[in-house]
Amino acid sequence: MKLSFNIVSWLAGLLVLALIGITAAAVVARYVLGTPFQWVEEMSGFLMIWIVFLGAIGCEIEDSHLRIDVGTMLLPDSVNRWIEAGVGLVSVGLLGYMAWLGYQLADKAALKKTQILRISWFWIDIAVTVGAIALALVMLVRVWRLLRADPSTGLIASDSSDKI
Repeated sequence: MKLSFNIVSWLAGLLVLALIGITAAAVVARYVLGTPFQWVEEMSGFLMIWIVFLGAIGCEIEDSHLRIDVGTMLLPDSVNRWIEAGVGLVSVGLLGYMAWLGYQLADKAALKKTQILRISWFWIDIAVTVGAIALALVMLVRVWRLLRADPSTGLIASDSSDKI
């Protein structure tokens, strides 16, 4: 999981760096040179969509998404484990549906181009599908590990099949 997190973090970081760079260049071009870049708004939106989905994947890999665990704090660990597995499986199902809808959207928009950059909307909309599939895979691994854990210790017998 560490390698996956590093790859996603680096990709998201590069996109954030690109976003900062083009935004700074656009400010200089507009206010110093007096000639604004027309394409910055489109590119910023494109980058932000991918940054959000890569960030969500990274948060899921690190298990750092926001939780409200007031109710589950009162329950025994064995019950919490089954609740977490159930929530994970329902989430995988919803993410699968989201990926399918995202692909349908991207497929229908493939011939449509953005006004200025002339980028196919497919590359913007497919972020939903890529993000949902990656999130679902991470959740499936977490549920698998959760169900394989020893109920008394919560530890998983280590083997090479747990590496992502």
